[in-house]
Amino acid sequence: MDPFGAILGCSAGFAMGGLVFAAYKLGLLYQLFHKTETKSPRHGGESVAEVLRAHGVKYVFTLVGGHISPILVACEKMGIRIVDTRHEATAVFAADAVARLSGTVGVAAVTAGPGLTNTVTAVKNAQMAESPLLLMGGAAGTLLQGRGALQDIDQMSLFKPLCKFCASIRTVREIVPTVRKALAIAQSGTPGPVFIEFPIDTLYPFHLVSKEFAVKNPPKGLMGKIVTWYLHNHLINIFAGAWETRDVSPLPVDIPQASDNQVQKCIELLSRAKKPVILLGSQATLPPTPVDDIRKALEDLGVPCFLGGMSRGMLGKDSPIHIRQNRRDALKEADLVLLAGSVCDFRLSYGRVLNRRSKIIAVNRDKTQLLKNSDMFWKPTIAIQGDAGSFLVRLSKGLKGHRCPEEWPQSLKAGDTTKENINRAKADEKTDRHLNPLKVLHLVDELMAEDSIIVADGGDFVGSAAYIMRPRGPLRWLDPGAFGTLGVGGGFALGAKLCRPESEVWVVYGDGSLGYSVAEFDTFTRHKTPVIAVVGNDACWSQISREQVPILGSNVACGLAFTDYQTVADGYGGKGYLIGREDEDRLSDIIRQAQKESQEGKATLLNVLIGKTNFREGSISV
Repeated sequence: MDPFGAILGCSAGFAMGGLVFAAYKLGLLYQLFHKTETKSPRHGGESVAEVLRAHGVKYVFTLVGGHISPILVACEKMGIRIVDTRHEATAVFAADAVARLSGTVGVAAVTAGPGLTNTVTAVKNAQMAESPLLLMGGAAGTLLQGRGALQDIDQMSLFKPLCKFCASIRTVREIVPTVRKALAIAQSGTPGPVFIEFPIDTLYPFHLVSKEFAVKNPPKGLMGKIVTWYLHNHLINIFAGAWETRDVSPLPVDIPQASDNQVQKCIELLSRAKKPVILLGSQATLPPTPVDDIRKALEDLGVPCFLGGMSRGMLGKDSPIHIRQNRRDALKEADLVLLAGSVCDFRLSYGRVLNRRSKIIAVNRDKTQLLKNSDMFWKPTIAIQGDAGSFLVRLSKGLKGHRCPEEWPQSLKAGDTTKENINRAKADEKTDRHLNPLKVLHLVDELMAEDSIIVADGGDFVGSAAYIMRPRGPLRWLDPGAFGTLGVGGGFALGAKLCRPESEVWVVYGDGSLGYSVAEFDTFTRHKTPVIAVVGNDACWSQISREQVPILGSNVACGLAFTDYQTVADGYGGKGYLIGREDEDRLSDIIRQAQKESQEGKATLLNVLIGKTNFREGSISV
């Protein structure tokens, strides 16, 4: 064989391959079979809206920006309610709340650059809280990225560490399959946030985008012709095949499940246990198992339960198997501990609170969370990567007719009652000035409606509320989760009230945390979401001050003022009340009036001036 001919043949093959690859990258091959409808008035926002509607999305939360206007307009036309907030983080927090309460994906859309950077904390919170959430962000045009366009930054690098899936749309035809894929990934496995970036030229109609691609003074000669051709081809490729019919229906969602063999081993362990305990985490409330089925399973098992995160309220207000106090002591005595979606992080002292002699069953969808710190402080007897809710139902069915020995939950409940009586007595103590915060919280708990949803946003005051206020049923408590984020209140309350318009929604704020989202009283007014906010105003970041002052001898940066937050609520169209010690005798009447105002459509804020107690001494802030 002629070596020279072989070399020429190889070179020709490489050249041909290169040409084919270039034709593919430039979209020339696709354009051969799919036309571009240059006269069509349609735009990419319509494709987004079609997929969202097909997936049952009812709300899109946003702070408007020109980059994303086509998405918002199209969604509104298709019957999806657009809810605009006063901060992008609030939009994401609201979407997070909708995801938790509705069992669907929460959706937020914000503009490019600072619009997206404003969401970072809220997206990280959703990641750590395992909330399925779709964030859509605007972006500079496909050819302008990295060239100094308005609000142009590397958004993908920002969100890849925070999201299960990130994509940047390059052509209109990619929108439908990408959004479908993102929504499925958000709900599969361990749920979490996903992010899609929409360059502005993939959202607006052809006739507008073409004006931006027009070259007013192209370079002369061959280079000018090449530049003009490249821009025209890029434009045509963005819209090639854009409006062909595509499947917008939901893709299958993958949820890990315990094997039959794993469930059987756990049935055998639990049937032999004399002092079992269940620690229920937020993950136990995730779809597909209805929370009422999980509640019945727990009641049938009769095992004492400690409830955390979104699982608070799972057993109602006064269940004989719901234990609220003395968890550390109960875990020392327990001969079996079932971690159903609970994680051995700081909330369980990294696993150190678990008795090494106990049998430990751990169930979690996420392998990392399932085994967190098991190399150091604890060892699972059985570790199951699977859905906690469906596992509990299967466990209960396998143990049908078997119940935990009743003297065990009864002894724990007796300790519960003793501790709560002591706490109740603290509520009757007089503080140096203003009102006793424990008394205020007990009174709110007694007066709130049975269908109330409680949103927790704060440190010291909210920490007390977690011990005192009792959600009446499943999915009636919202807190940030493991990230401990302040500022969730406005968004969580907004999402909760939209999901459950018939329910009272109570936001328990510290005066520090209120500052993050008090402007959302404007949103509550405009969108007719009359929530009730209770602000524990002690003019201090008390959770930090309690340790900082005795350890370091200074209250620097911890002091606030007894600000007239009720006036701020009034200014945003709500109704505010200032409540001090002189109002103690009529506190019940003021709370009932706030409830009445809410029923009549007005968001209400109770600015309660509170004093100091020693109730939370020793609580952690780091």
